[in-house]
Amino acid sequence: MLKIGSHVSMSGGLLGAAKEAYSYGANTFMIYTGAPQNTKRSPMEKLKVKEGQAFMKAYGLDDIVIHAPYIINLASCKEDTYQLARDFLKLEIERTTEMGSNYLVLHPGSFTTETLEYGTQRIIDGLNEVITEDTKPFICLETMAGKGSEIGRNFEELKAIIDGVKYSDKIGVCFDTCHIHDSGYDIINNFDEVIAEFDRIIGLDKLKVFHINGSLNVRGARKDRHANLGAGEDNPKGKDHIGRETLYKIVHHPAVQGRPFILETPWLDKKTNLYKEEIAYLRGDDSEL
Repeated sequence: MLKIGSHVSMSGGLLGAAKEAYSYGANTFMIYTGAPQNTKRSPMEKLKVKEGQAFMKAYGLDDIVIHAPYIINLASCKEDTYQLARDFLKLEIERTTEMGSNYLVLHPGSFTTETLEYGTQRIIDGLNEVITEDTKPFICLETMAGKGSEIGRNFEELKAIIDGVKYSDKIGVCFDTCHIHDSGYDIINNFDEVIAEFDRIIGLDKLKVFHINGSLNVRGARKDRHANLGAGEDNPKGKDHIGRETLYKIVHHPAVQGRPFILETPWLDKKTNLYKEEIAYLRGDDSEL
């Protein structure tokens, strides 16, 4: 069975998140355990975890994904930023475990004023301080678009991090279609070759999660701007340069089945998203989108 869902709000705790996901016709979903831009976190006892897990079991939602906050930058040369990143990542691993998720998606980090080699080693050192043999969720390094000095713009950069982590069996990868496209990989015409290259360099066993997004940019733009699936020029958020047909083929590709596929496509306005329609399309209901 296809595992398909979207990012949902945690404003109502895990129970609210599960109910929102179910309303979209999803059977999995992704959440942040708090705001992605800051360190403010509600105590776990206020997040209705047991109630949410009971709802998920009753309505067939599972294999959920947690996303680490954006403010974690393990590649930073600033010691206070680096210390916050390590401490906060450790906390997020604990919260992910309590939520019952097997995946914590992490942006690797940006080296800012230093070098790629410096930033890569900082990430390795930070992960080695935080990850132990008892760590339960996979820390899933996300493929990045390559804007600025962010690390993870190609498979080789992710491989360099994985190879340096002591407990590398605890490391996975989150494959973001918008980021991969924007970084220069041709997933439109050559997804077979792209996924074969991933397997050669990193290994398909490390591929744990997909983010399914269109892109507002042409391939190789290195800008990271998500688009709704197959959106045209009349879409208020802009045109998708990947195309819904490509994303459908990726979701149904035999080499990548069994992973959670998570939509992070834009909301059209503060109250309107296309998650229900996009999920139905990816499942194979041609009446949608």
